[in-house]
Amino acid sequence: MNTNLQAATLAGGCFWCLEAVYDELKGVHSVESGYAGGHVDNPSYRDVCTGDTGHAEVVQIRFDPNIVSYRDLLNVFFTIHDPTTLNRQGGDVGTQYRSAIFYHDEEQKQIAEEVIRDLTAQKLWDNPIVTEVTKFDKFYLAEDYHQEYFAKNPYQPYCQVVVAPKVGKFRKRFLEMLKKQPT
Repeated sequence: MNTNLQAATLAGGCFWCLEAVYDELKGVHSVESGYAGGHVDNPSYRDVCTGDTGHAEVVQIRFDPNIVSYRDLLNVFFTIHDPTTLNRQGGDVGTQYRSAIFYHDEEQKQIAEEVIRDLTAQKLWDNPIVTEVTKFDKFYLAEDYHQEYFAKNPYQPYCQVVVAPKVGKFRKRFLEMLKKQPT
């Protein structure tokens, strides 16, 4: 067992999109969909969807920093979602779809703030980055049917219209970082 693994917890809209992308990234050992950043213990998907629990849909990533850096994870993160829309990603609207980085230690906090500063200076977007950088507290695993959702349901309409284009964009931009190279 690799004891050098670190955790990263990210929210960038629907967790199905993030999970599908990070599953393909070299150095990532596992990706779990779940909830973080709220004030209710053990929330259900139905609870989180009300917007009343304060949770965001997140992915918790276990990664080997000798293969993929935390900064690399964030560079992917900022490529596959819109960090300038408050509490929404496309048609998904509500605080559960906010852009957030839940840092696990001071080094992650510093890297997240540096990446946001660098991206802001590059003026890649017309609007300011609204991604919150918040100390990680608790992660609640989402229901089983949310795990590996895109892999299990690639032809489901939401997956075709929303998830697949993000996965395609990731594959094109980060080809050298894929676990499996296209043949």
